[in-house]
Amino acid sequence: MLTTPDNNSEPLWLKVIRLLRWNKPEGRLILMIPALWAVFLAGSGKPPLPLVGTIILGTFATSAAGCVVNDLWDRNIDPQVERTQNRPLASRALSVKVGIVVAVVAMACAAVLAFYLNSFTFWLCVAAVPVILLYPSAKRVFPVPQLVLSIAWGFAVLISWSAVTKTISLPTWLLWGATVLWTLGFDTIYAMSDREDDRRIGVNSSALFFGDYVPIAIGVFFVGTIGLLAGLGIVTNLHFAFWIGLTIAAMGWIWQVSNLSKPELPNPIYGQMFRQNVWIGFVLLAGMIAGCF
Repeated sequence: MLTTPDNNSEPLWLKVIRLLRWNKPEGRLILMIPALWAVFLAGSGKPPLPLVGTIILGTFATSAAGCVVNDLWDRNIDPQVERTQNRPLASRALSVKVGIVVAVVAMACAAVLAFYLNSFTFWLCVAAVPVILLYPSAKRVFPVPQLVLSIAWGFAVLISWSAVTKTISLPTWLLWGATVLWTLGFDTIYAMSDREDDRRIGVNSSALFFGDYVPIAIGVFFVGTIGLLAGLGIVTNLHFAFWIGLTIAAMGWIWQVSNLSKPELPNPIYGQMFRQNVWIGFVLLAGMIAGCF
């Protein structure tokens, strides 16, 4: 048992902030990025600002709910993992009852925002809920649980694109595929830091599934992302700025994969690479917006 005593003097609101992971904004931003890709591309670079605001708030509420649900599922596993042992539910700083209340409130906020959207998009939001709720259990039964997370991430594209156009078309699916592969790539990197703990506990991850070939697998995921984004740029006739952004992103991913091939990287490096993908995502967003004009 790796758990260390939690600071009992920590105020309740700060414990809730940590439960929602709002103290680690990169995880919230990396869900928002594909949603913003979709809403700006579907809106030809100038979607309605109230809709953009709704999408941003919706991703914050949804990711918050997902984090709490994840911690409720893993409250007895997280204490055995060095990276997660001090999470509020794992350290028993917050009770299960408080966790459930916070999750319900976050999902209720997301539901209220979903009512602002058109009916087709609303039902896509409903379809995403089971994936969000069941993802944390995937590591117990499915060899590549990061794929389930990637599909959940992909809903951000489907929801945001259809919120603008009320339909899903070929460009939507190209962006969805790119998002799924990108998420598989960066979340496999993130999982690499937990390999020893996951192996000891007996839970699955893509980092364990691919074994010694994990850098190659991540490279394949990123190459697929680049290919699908390039196809998207061609189909939607994005201009020069998009290709500059995609080139910068590709260089970032190549650098990451080349470093992942080095033996015995310190665990914090994987977290740094995960955070780098936030900036890569924003570079692509800037290129997509500028490429629409």
